[in-house]
Amino acid sequence: MIRTLCEWGLPGAQSLAPGADVLVVIDVLSFSTCVDVATSRGARVYPYPSRDRSAAVAEAGRLGAELAGKRRDPGYSLSPDTLTSLPSGAALVLPSPNGARISFAARDLGRPVLVGCLRNASAVADRAAYLAGPTGTIALIPAGETWPDGSLRPAIEDQIGAGAIADRLTNAHSANLSPESQIARAAFAASSLPETLRCSVSGRELTGYGFPQDIDMAAALNVSTTAPLLQDGAFIA
Repeated sequence: MIRTLCEWGLPGAQSLAPGADVLVVIDVLSFSTCVDVATSRGARVYPYPSRDRSAAVAEAGRLGAELAGKRRDPGYSLSPDTLTSLPSGAALVLPSPNGARISFAARDLGRPVLVGCLRNASAVADRAAYLAGPTGTIALIPAGETWPDGSLRPAIEDQIGAGAIADRLTNAHSANLSPESQIARAAFAASSLPETLRCSVSGRELTGYGFPQDIDMAAALNVSTTAPLLQDGAFIA
């Protein structure tokens, strides 16, 4: 029977990786949603952990890739709506302090890494079950946010995203959920999409910044069949 575990952030990924067969990084608002939108269009997405603009520019140049900026920047950005025009075959460096940071570090953890969100929850759950095998272990890693001092702020949208994946693993693959995974699943079952995301701390922040469309895109449950897998440093469909 598949076993499903759930722990927060990079420390959670590092803790669970030795006993897991596959890791699933969940950062709903908005790294994971951006990766789903981009890879579903046939793009490659390179997660980048730093907000240092000059370092990110250098990395994009080294890879021959486009660089996604901040939401208010012109062109491609961490706002998923800006990625709907990415051409097939494009390469994109996507900086993010949470989901990208975990994904970038997970390259060295020796396990397959998927990125999941609400848009592709079922597809990612099915792919994770395939990679783990019938008796394997899947580690769900909700990214969370960070407080100004750098400490972890658990984010309800990421717990809901993890719960949507856990729900599919239970219903379609009879997975055995850890208590943490059960709580995430219960959070998903209790949520009302997209309203729960709109009312969350992260959702209110995005609305205040003028990006309510990011919430609507992120809350669209199972509209994507893409399960982005990290290969050679990039997420691909």
